[in-house]
Amino acid sequence: MNAMSEPRRALDVEAWSLRLVFGVLAAVALVFLIAPTLIVLVTSLTDSESLKFPPDGYSLRWYRALLEADQMQRAAWNSLLVALWTTGICVVLGTLASVALTQGRSHWLRACDVLFMSPLLLPALAFGFAALIFVNRIGLRPSLVFLVLGHVIVCVPFVLRTTVAALSQLDAGLLDASRSLGASEWTTFRRVTLPLIAKGIAAGAFLAFMASFDNVPVSLFLADERTEVLPIHLWQQIESNLDVRTAAASGVIVVLTLALMVTAERLAGLTRQLR
Repeated sequence: MNAMSEPRRALDVEAWSLRLVFGVLAAVALVFLIAPTLIVLVTSLTDSESLKFPPDGYSLRWYRALLEADQMQRAAWNSLLVALWTTGICVVLGTLASVALTQGRSHWLRACDVLFMSPLLLPALAFGFAALIFVNRIGLRPSLVFLVLGHVIVCVPFVLRTTVAALSQLDAGLLDASRSLGASEWTTFRRVTLPLIAKGIAAGAFLAFMASFDNVPVSLFLADERTEVLPIHLWQQIESNLDVRTAAASGVIVVLTLALMVTAERLAGLTRQLR
């Protein structure tokens, strides 16, 4: 009896140790992820003229000051415009590519899959610098069009992965039934496939939007002087004069991101689509 209980006790100790290690690592990760965000939110409520943590007093004056920051508002509008264009193009390209990848078995399609996912492996700073060199080599200059295209390249993998995951869970019998009833390929896609994978597409669109809106490396190289985006503007403000309005703008971004995450979770089941 004792000989049988020893291995079991050893397994219990090993499982407990594994849970302890993963629990500690998860706690450390949460601290490093959440603590900086909380510091930014608290700092944005300061009533002083400079960034200081903890603040001597609390006020909403810097959030009200954002209403008068014309340059920051223009940068935010540029970021929103680029993110919306990027998301729309990524949804179209990512959905079409996902359908082709899941339905085909060609080696070329496998190679395309690797090509589409390569922006996630390549450092974004290296891609942005290479894109700038390419644009200059063909005799053109950075512009809003090239900025959107650069964002599309680095953001389309998010839509591709979530849509492929949704398509992999799709019952092929539904598609066969639609075709057997005389529906064309386009009608089958529009009336059957698209509604069933809509949540996967929405989850990818959310990730693409956030990745584009918050992108720094690509925007740093491909934005021109007329299309300054919000992340670059905030970076320059922090680098030059530590403007407290940057903390307030960051607080607005954090709150809006949380609101979008909750909305995406309610409507599209974001966490389920990412599994």
